[in-house]
Amino acid sequence: MNKAASLRFGEKSIELPLIEGSENELGINIKDLRAKTGLITVDPGYKNTGSCESAITFLDGEKGILRYRGYDIESLAQDADFLEVAYLLIFGELPTKEQLEKFLNDIKEESLVNEDLKKILESFPSTAHPMGVLSSLTSALTSFNPSSVNVDSEEEMYKAIVRIMGKLPVLVAWVFRKKEGLPLKYGDYSLGYVENIARMMFRKPNKEYIPNPVVDAALNKLLILHADHEQNCSTSTVRIVGSSHAGLFASISAGISALWGPLHGGANQAVVEMLEAIREDGGDIKHYMQRAKDKSDPFRLMGFGHRVYKNFDPRARIIKKAADEVLNDLGIDDPVLEIAKKLEEEALRDPYFVDRKLYPNVDFYSGIIYRAMGISTETFTVMFALGRLPGWIAQWREMRLNKEPIGRPRQIYVGENHRPFVPINRR
Repeated sequence: MNKAASLRFGEKSIELPLIEGSENELGINIKDLRAKTGLITVDPGYKNTGSCESAITFLDGEKGILRYRGYDIESLAQDADFLEVAYLLIFGELPTKEQLEKFLNDIKEESLVNEDLKKILESFPSTAHPMGVLSSLTSALTSFNPSSVNVDSEEEMYKAIVRIMGKLPVLVAWVFRKKEGLPLKYGDYSLGYVENIARMMFRKPNKEYIPNPVVDAALNKLLILHADHEQNCSTSTVRIVGSSHAGLFASISAGISALWGPLHGGANQAVVEMLEAIREDGGDIKHYMQRAKDKSDPFRLMGFGHRVYKNFDPRARIIKKAADEVLNDLGIDDPVLEIAKKLEEEALRDPYFVDRKLYPNVDFYSGIIYRAMGISTETFTVMFALGRLPGWIAQWREMRLNKEPIGRPRQIYVGENHRPFVPINRR
């Protein structure tokens, strides 16, 4: 096969080399296009533009495939611990027992946060959105760890990784507990990574904390399913901020801000807000299903379909089972969750949705689980950020180790042509 593409414009023609990925994906390398021709490409939203070559995550939206470092998301969610997956994403291979124990212990050693951060947290008003608070606190970590990371030093790189892996769960728990009016606590050194997250978040000050294995298992799966998702908005943000040689904390903080948006990580919050609106309007599921089919109606079913997956979201198949287990175990009588179950049942058998492959996605089920756990709607995206942390770290590390150039997109200027300045008394 010819490993080049031809581009013709006017009387000129040039050859552009092709790049072939390990899963037979093909891309046209336009790195030298502007230098050779004076042309650039225009691709709003970068929907057809590959910003990098990455060995971390493979995603095939047409076939509903998601793999981390070659491992199917189904097998990882079924058999792996979240910290194993984090190690896999960041370092490229599943850890041995000894490597995993060391990784966990090193993270625990870094799980204390400077007490002055509590003062920063307490300065936020009660109306502050948890994602804004988390982004600010993550950025503030840089103040307490000001030295930059020498990416050529494996020791310094590893230290930065275990530091953010240790401290972010504490910040997440603090953000959640402040929103709930609970005292800010640290975890238990004897627990595993996910079990400790659950304890830090859900422990009440007036009674003994008893772990719930069903909740812990669901939380483990949710974090794994959200751990990475190729070059999405927040991941691309982490890479482009890091390409300026900004530190890991600053880059992660930028990723949190990008994740905040309702078109990205805020989608599971939008799902529950939609369900609450349906309940307040009487809970007529069939009425809202008909509205969703009406193209002239602005109403849209949140949590159905996916802009990447043109088939079933593979993560949704996994988390649907976990959602059923959590709801059954906790025995929660919540009219909003009842509406969610009925909406799911209707969508999975309605020909309009089935033919268009508008199946419930991971955001639909994750919102249901988090609500059942007692996590406030505004805090859903904070949990998403916690799961996405190892993916962001892996992408940042890969970008820095590959010595990728600073991100600097081009543009086509469509503003005014050159014009003379007019003094204010003549305007």
